[in-house]
Amino acid sequence: MENGAAQPVIVAIDGPSGTGKSSTSKAVAAQLGLSYLDTGAQYRAITWWMVTNGIDIEDPTAIAAVAGKAEIISGTDPADPTITVDGVDVAGPIRTQEVTSKVSAVSAVPEVRARITELQRSIAASAERGIVVEGRDIGTTVLPDADLKIFLTASPEARAARRSGELKGADVNATREALVKRDAADSSRKTSPLAKAGDAVEVDTTELSLTQVIECVVTLVEEKRAGK
Repeated sequence: MENGAAQPVIVAIDGPSGTGKSSTSKAVAAQLGLSYLDTGAQYRAITWWMVTNGIDIEDPTAIAAVAGKAEIISGTDPADPTITVDGVDVAGPIRTQEVTSKVSAVSAVPEVRARITELQRSIAASAERGIVVEGRDIGTTVLPDADLKIFLTASPEARAARRSGELKGADVNATREALVKRDAADSSRKTSPLAKAGDAVEVDTTELSLTQVIECVVTLVEEKRAGK
């Protein structure tokens, strides 16, 4: 950064799975020297903890009762974003199908959202140079005063193709159905649904390469910084 006195900028990037959100957020943060937070990983982490500790995922009361127990620590280096639960590295385990299939149910519990939202706000507040925070309710609920809000979208077909590319050997149709189902669950939940903030810039990534999406977002952040 040429100007050492640049204001810390808080960037919220929301959108459903398969829009290139994580890859874009990490690359933008790395390019601009910002911290990075994957909020989805935190919800996966608390879900992993619930599964590991035998909590009944079908019972919101049981989930709510232990929502504050797990110690979740997120590393915010975009080149190496780490996540631990009670000191255990869970970066791998939280990506399993078992956790993926249960994360919407756990995330829908208000006590879980309150706990994780508080954690996210404290991480964003302590990011000295600014931060890129990606998730589903960042611009609307977690950081409604973010300097820049971006909402990434893409067609269900494009998203399914990307996800099944990530999940080696996955069936595109099955992936598409799972995505649509998860979007419906996340968009219709009562607490902090997946939604586009009124002042968010929408970027449709269907026809764009990852490089183009990154360029687009970097430009938006730089314009925001310049106008500060």
